[in-house]
Amino acid sequence: MPEVTQKACNCEVSDLQKGLMSVEEAVEVAKGLAKPLVTEQTISIRNACGRVLAKSLYADRSMPFFDNSAMDGYVLRVEDMLGDGPWTFPVLGTIAAGNIPRPVPAQAGAYRIFTGAPVPSGFDTVVMQENCVANGSMVSVRSRPSHGDNIRYRGEDIAQGELLLVAGTRLEPHHVGLLASNGILNVSVTRPVRIGILSTGDELRRNDKLDGPANIFDANAPMLMALCESSMTDVTDLGILPDNLALMTDKLCEISCLYDLIISTGAASLGARDLLREALGVANGEIVAHRVALKPGKPVFFGKLGASLYTGLPGNPLAVFVGFEIFVRAQIDILSGANPRRTTKVRAILRHPIKRKSGRTEFLPARIVGYDEGLPVIEILGHGSSGTLFPLAQADGMVVLSSEVGHTNAGDTFSWFPLSTTSKALGASFYDQ
Repeated sequence: MPEVTQKACNCEVSDLQKGLMSVEEAVEVAKGLAKPLVTEQTISIRNACGRVLAKSLYADRSMPFFDNSAMDGYVLRVEDMLGDGPWTFPVLGTIAAGNIPRPVPAQAGAYRIFTGAPVPSGFDTVVMQENCVANGSMVSVRSRPSHGDNIRYRGEDIAQGELLLVAGTRLEPHHVGLLASNGILNVSVTRPVRIGILSTGDELRRNDKLDGPANIFDANAPMLMALCESSMTDVTDLGILPDNLALMTDKLCEISCLYDLIISTGAASLGARDLLREALGVANGEIVAHRVALKPGKPVFFGKLGASLYTGLPGNPLAVFVGFEIFVRAQIDILSGANPRRTTKVRAILRHPIKRKSGRTEFLPARIVGYDEGLPVIEILGHGSSGTLFPLAQADGMVVLSSEVGHTNAGDTFSWFPLSTTSKALGASFYDQ
């Protein structure tokens, strides 16, 4: 693959010098506008994956619940192993998982025991079956075990009353399993964030046919719906707003108190044909901050509309995707009461040089083409256009070039965020990098 040339921004002065917010500043603005919701719901853990805990959870009981065998074998008392081995014991019975041991006889002996079965009172060691020789009603142990071998003791994992999960945890499958194992079947969670999605532009169509040579399909709303649903929100498609001031204003007035967060795409540059700023003003909305030193996605803005947060993303699909991951997902986490995401920075090696201007933080779709000393080697996909999702669909992740970086060389390393289809969504956090 030849040297990658990114499309220029047609500027000689740094975007940061021109008064644009840095990505870090914009993230703080976006997060500062969001406040945690206070409404709680009680739901079954079967429906809880992806939801956010409203209250911390503590163990109802110790785990394990009782002393039990960590493997298949024979349980005995080390004090009964007199002299040198091998030692031979009568088999007193069999204990399987779920069985209740019978009263323990006083004489020396051993029980055949299976993984998870309760250890009889007074017995203190399990010898794995590989170290035993069974012969009818007798069993011989070939080597001396240590006291307590292969026993999981009551409470050694979790003590009764111990903190299991803190409030703000976004529940994942392993959390659900932990709660079920402790007998906690219902949990208190924050209600889903209510989100409205608006597309803008006369050129957009939703049906499967384009009725004019200048029309395009709306890719942004379906993508945003899917991204919002990945964070377990209650998301509504509010349709397409035409480039008409009166219709825009009417729609914004109608929805101003219905959602926690409204996300629009398009009309974000607030130019002559972008009527959104005026419509927001008439509808008693407010734009708090606008324009970020980000590529793609410079025209993003943040504001309020009635009781709703309002985030305006550009119309280009790749810019929508990046803007959601950097800004909107952070707002959703705060609204839902989720704890900050913990991420591990990953470095990746560029396979080819990139020609670009410094001044804006840039997110570029890339795929892994190999590894070098444990680090992924990546190549950039596409030609720097934010109007297409095809490179992103082919990508394994996105590489981040910070605003101070200009031309890069083959072999340079940069932050790398793998794409994911899990509930954490892409990149667990661009905004916590």
